[in-house]
Amino acid sequence: MATIYPVIMCGGSGTRLWPASRPSLPKQFIPLAGNRSLFQETVARVAALADMGGELVVVGGVTHKRAILEQLEEIGVTAVILLEPEGRDSSAAMAAAALWTARHAQDAVNLFVASDHHIPDAEAFRRSVKEAVLAAAQGRIVTLGVVPTEPSSAYGYIAPSGPMLSEVSAFVEKPDQATARRYISEGYLWNSGNFIVRADVLGKEIADRAPAVGEAVQVALDQAEIDGPCITLGSGFKAAPKISIDYAVMEKTSRASVLPVRFEWSDLGAWDSVHASGEGDVGLHILEDSEGCLVRACDGVMVAAIGLRDVGIIVERDAVLVTDLKKSQDVKKVVERLRRLSPQHLDFPSAKPLETLEAGAARLTTWLRQAALPVWSSLGQDETGAFEEVLALDGRHIATSRRARVQARQLQVYAEAGRQGWQGPWKAVVDSGLDRLKSAYLRPDGQMRTLLAADGSPLDETAMVYDQAFLIFALACISSVTENPALEDEAAAIRDLLMQGADAKGGLKEAGSHPYQSNAHMHLLEAALAWEDVGGGDRWSVLADQIVHLTRTEFIDAETGSLREFFNADWSPAAGDDGRLVEPGHQFEWAWLVARYGRSRNDAAAIADAWRLYEAGLKGVDQKRGIAIDAMNIDGSVRSPRSRLWPQTEWLKASLILATLSDDGRRAQCLDQAARAQRALWRYLTPQGLWHDKLLENGSFIDEPAPASSFYHIMAAYVQVRQTIIALNPNMSATLSLA
Repeated sequence: MATIYPVIMCGGSGTRLWPASRPSLPKQFIPLAGNRSLFQETVARVAALADMGGELVVVGGVTHKRAILEQLEEIGVTAVILLEPEGRDSSAAMAAAALWTARHAQDAVNLFVASDHHIPDAEAFRRSVKEAVLAAAQGRIVTLGVVPTEPSSAYGYIAPSGPMLSEVSAFVEKPDQATARRYISEGYLWNSGNFIVRADVLGKEIADRAPAVGEAVQVALDQAEIDGPCITLGSGFKAAPKISIDYAVMEKTSRASVLPVRFEWSDLGAWDSVHASGEGDVGLHILEDSEGCLVRACDGVMVAAIGLRDVGIIVERDAVLVTDLKKSQDVKKVVERLRRLSPQHLDFPSAKPLETLEAGAARLTTWLRQAALPVWSSLGQDETGAFEEVLALDGRHIATSRRARVQARQLQVYAEAGRQGWQGPWKAVVDSGLDRLKSAYLRPDGQMRTLLAADGSPLDETAMVYDQAFLIFALACISSVTENPALEDEAAAIRDLLMQGADAKGGLKEAGSHPYQSNAHMHLLEAALAWEDVGGGDRWSVLADQIVHLTRTEFIDAETGSLREFFNADWSPAAGDDGRLVEPGHQFEWAWLVARYGRSRNDAAAIADAWRLYEAGLKGVDQKRGIAIDAMNIDGSVRSPRSRLWPQTEWLKASLILATLSDDGRRAQCLDQAARAQRALWRYLTPQGLWHDKLLENGSFIDEPAPASSFYHIMAAYVQVRQTIIALNPNMSATLSLA
């Protein structure tokens, strides 16, 4: 048996099923014959056919991306999703799937099915497909012809040349009733619209018989943007002629065959066929002295009917249809009248427009200026100058131990706020905070101890590399706004002390249970780049070069492009789960740093690695919830679907810096990702200048105080947002200033 790549076509609009089916949520995505949508039923019917090495492919419009992702997730199925920038009929959609399949498995067979057909006997369907695959593997284009049960003017017909699988003699359009009766008497079959064909065969047929379609789709695939399971076809797709596969190929090809099938089949194209399925009634209703009726009521609406026969009643929030079921094909006439008389009822009321990158950035600037910076410089800093570890979401003080890294992070935040023009008391905050850090946290060797108790007494004397990196980083930022040359000497002394412990590859051993880790190096690289930016000595560049070399040769997995967290002493991946851990937030954070490094040195190879890290991070974005999750495994499987605040800021930063480095067609994608990341970040922020930290899979936040450590991530995201937007639109400069 050839490898099968089932392709589900989601392009139908379902006009005749108004008002339940509308452009934003057409009939394939709503339950019409059972509890699951027609799309979900189709997925369940064909997914098993991909078990022999194939993949399930879905072709749909970009406007239905969310519906596709959500409905796949509901039934626990994954798929490759090809998204059309606009609908160009079936030939272009099928060409996209066939060409994509041929690029991945040249001899594979595609099974093309509509997403909105009702086929109760899934096993009979699969048996027929497997029979058709044998002929398709030999180069035939096989369509399934349903043996009619009655004359119908709702379907097209196929004239077979024989009683079994045979060549097609003719395809004919939807007939009138008299012609339909004649067709049935002559052995014609209903055209089900299912096709089984080798991917390369269909690609060649389209290239030969509809070359403009083939050329446009090839360009669109080359331009495609990949976002997790979704592949958005490029703008070249819009140049494809709008033509069905029947006209483009099937009526011209010498390869067409038809296999008669006898399983129950309906395209559920109108309300009478939905009623005939026996499963079309939905919602609360009471029928008195009524027969043969179909009732569909939206949530919260009760329908009562008296003395009706063969009537359909379909109730939505904004529209009601009452129709003689025998006349339900004429619903399309009502839709045409609506286009002129009441176009707002052609679709469901639109959702609130998504916030743009620019609008969200302006809101973030105001939030920082008026809420977050004032709150954390008053309630978030005590009379000694020490910064609070956390604040309750109502602003109350919570007595707890205080980490050195948080003190350094908050110093960096307020030094950066001063550099960005904030008119608040940033200098007093920095001066008192730095004095407190030096008096309470510094050990005799100049490094910070890890932890103080709530009363200020030392709890842990360990000097973590991670913590020292943040002290070095904070000193660089303070230096940039105070012009104190002694600060670099202090930072350099800590750097030199750390580097005394570097191994032959330039790696540093961290204190604690994971001594060989990438994370501490990441923040040391950030500190080195910060000192480069403020004109520090050459040794900062040497340090940055050393860390980036270690990152590119050891931390980044050559096969997947993902960056691992934990290692052995020789920097090989750690054993077990530790070595398989991949954090999407760190993929983005490293991508941002390596991109900065590559830009500063005009290093194309480093920038290419930044792109790989960014793409690895995108694999950890939950498409349904629109957030970057906490943790994955190196094979791409989800380890923790929870979502902390900080990965959203890193997704935002990486998207923005890469948008400025190249305009090779990826800029628009990066800016779109940035807007999505910024919207994700806003889910965590509160109007009072505080934030939630941990989002559970069910959409609720853990009820806990706001950690001060998140402010560093938020401020860094703001700075990158401001830099990128002003670079692309200088008129936004004043709007995005903290002054």
